[in-house]
Amino acid sequence: MGKVYLVGAGPGDQELLTLKALRLIKSADVILYDRLINQEILLFAKPDCELVYVGKEAGKHTIEQEKINELLLKYAQTKDVVVRLKGGDPFIFGRGGEEALFLAEHRIDFEIVPGVSSFYSVPAYAGIPLTFRGISSSFAVITGHEDTRKESSSIDWNSLKGINTLVFLMGVSRRKEIAKRLIEIGRSPDEPVAFIENGTTERQRVILTSLYELSTDPPKVNPPAVMVVGSVVTLREYMNQFSKEVKVCFQHPMVERL
Repeated sequence: MGKVYLVGAGPGDQELLTLKALRLIKSADVILYDRLINQEILLFAKPDCELVYVGKEAGKHTIEQEKINELLLKYAQTKDVVVRLKGGDPFIFGRGGEEALFLAEHRIDFEIVPGVSSFYSVPAYAGIPLTFRGISSSFAVITGHEDTRKESSSIDWNSLKGINTLVFLMGVSRRKEIAKRLIEIGRSPDEPVAFIENGTTERQRVILTSLYELSTDPPKVNPPAVMVVGSVVTLREYMNQFSKEVKVCFQHPMVERL
């Protein structure tokens, strides 16, 4: 029996790969990888490493989760080092928890290797801090892509009214409905919203709007994109993201001098 490593590949920029993830990728006998990982990361694999694509795309599920689980079991029985490479962090909306339970049920040795998550790193690369003194002291991360087979939403929408910053992952296709729901629970229609497409990569693009505009005439957004709702979005205007350097101008009227 080999060992399975559920590894987070980070949000896109290969330099955000952890040292442990890099070591495991270099030593892997087989890598089962997702659609959203930076393909250049696979170049670190050894020449005889078997690369298996198990990515999923909205409306185009290349391979079902049950089949991925079967592959993990198969390779654990035939390979020494099995790397399940997942975008971002494996335990944040990445089905990593389900895969870990499957491996545990089948008595397969496994280890979780956390990765840099897109929910905070992508806004950071766009010059948007999730928390900021005097502006945001709380944030929540919400899936924008609930299982359509569920009879009702498991999201407690009313609880989101009092949270300063909201981050939605996988919410591009439902962005209009999300904005309407947030306005319904009492969030201001003027509240700023940012979408960051292809975050942390050379193709990163930021689209700015408001909840009202999003609920009536939503701008075109291409997935993958992280959606950020809250006053912290306005700080982007006062930050310089040139060469990934963030310079804060403390002349902003909302910002308390530090």
